[in-house]
Amino acid sequence: MINKTEYSLENQFSLITGAAGLLGEQHAIALLDISSNIILTDINAKKLNKLKKKLQTIYPYLKILSFVMDVTSEESIKKVLKILIKNKISLKVLINNAAIDAKVDNKNKALKKGSIENLNLKTLKKEIDVGLIGYILVIKIFMDLLKKNKKGSVILNIASDLSIIAPNHNIYPKNSYKPISYSVIKHGIVGITKYLATYLNRYNIRCNTLSPGSVKNMQPKTFINKVKKLIPLNRLARHNEYHGAIKFLCTNASSYMNGQNIIIDGGRSIW
Repeated sequence: MINKTEYSLENQFSLITGAAGLLGEQHAIALLDISSNIILTDINAKKLNKLKKKLQTIYPYLKILSFVMDVTSEESIKKVLKILIKNKISLKVLINNAAIDAKVDNKNKALKKGSIENLNLKTLKKEIDVGLIGYILVIKIFMDLLKKNKKGSVILNIASDLSIIAPNHNIYPKNSYKPISYSVIKHGIVGITKYLATYLNRYNIRCNTLSPGSVKNMQPKTFINKVKKLIPLNRLARHNEYHGAIKFLCTNASSYMNGQNIIIDGGRSIW
């Protein structure tokens, strides 16, 4: 028999970075489904406001806060922290989800600059600042709010199945490559998680990584067909297919899980 209280975040607050992105919205929906109040943060004010209105309509009985926040700026993160402290909010869950990801579309501008030969140091630093340093800054600054939760709290870092495998450059359009920064960041996230799992245990804070596989999101058909051949389930993930993992990893249902990297990629990484 399922213990529903194990999967409940009732009367708790969860904060999500990169909330206005494709999976950020889905993470929010998953947590709202189990009664968590939500703090949405993103650098894109327009998308953030649109998402808040959408979710508040669906979940009018839950508190949904939103803040424009730059994960690369300590000042920006601390502004949000001050507001949360002023309102006496502690955190049960922190989901690090902010990232810069070169999209596969019909233009592929970013991917065409992804080769080592075309590496732009400024771009490399920016991507690492958001996807790696930003994770550390957010944890550092919100750590006290996580510590205040007397029943223990959770940090969930979002990586990718490319945190354990190398990108297959053959699936990308001609002269296009997944940037090296992507692999550096996703492998680094797993390292951050392992470090924090042994450091934050003294505060009753668990830390895990979720590594999703490819999500279908209007990519060119030729690209989708190539990716499908790499996946035993022969398809890309649907937007909402990570809800179950989010609910599990962010609640007491996973109370003995710490420092792990959960890969959900349709089996791609086993080949």
